[in-house]
Amino acid sequence: MNSIQKAEFLTPNNAVLAMIDHQTGLMSCVGDEHPTVLKNNILGLCNTVKAVGMPSVITASLPEGPNGPVMPEIVDVLKGQVIEREGQINAWHSDAFKNAIKATGRKKIIMAGIVTDVCLLFPALSAVAEGYDVYAVIDASGTWNKTVQEVTIHRLTQAGVKVTTWASVLAEIMHDWRSPYGEVLGQVLTHHTTPYGYVMNSHFSK
Repeated sequence: MNSIQKAEFLTPNNAVLAMIDHQTGLMSCVGDEHPTVLKNNILGLCNTVKAVGMPSVITASLPEGPNGPVMPEIVDVLKGQVIEREGQINAWHSDAFKNAIKATGRKKIIMAGIVTDVCLLFPALSAVAEGYDVYAVIDASGTWNKTVQEVTIHRLTQAGVKVTTWASVLAEIMHDWRSPYGEVLGQVLTHHTTPYGYVMNSHFSK
């Protein structure tokens, strides 16, 4: 991917969402964000993608083991089949996962994963090495503690991954409040960001 393509903003037509190992067992390991806040961020990201019809890929590592199944809310929103990996820690080493990404024909990947320093970091590095433009959504990912999060962010940025947040992804995709997706994405913001919910409530109470 050339520098011009990497400078392009996200649109509903040039990216794919990868949700990696948001499994109920792994969620219990998260210590860098409050569980309720993390769940809200994850669903905000998923509903953003759903609202604009962007393709998504969901994967899980040994879901019948201690990692547990993928959060059912993710599957309910994205309506996708979960790719159950055979044991690969790095999702990019799963042919089924990698081929599902390739099949979309899109070179920008919006990624989130539990835990950040493994399930998100490893496939992000691998995808960048193969020419993909990766956006790591840190607040829809989680790990053991803030120190681990900060170290992982450094490694991601050193490799050329774009570190971002779910609301920033939404705004980048929306581009303009007058876009065809302005209203529906505004509703996603209202439902999943308490501060902006107050803004919208104030507006509509006039």
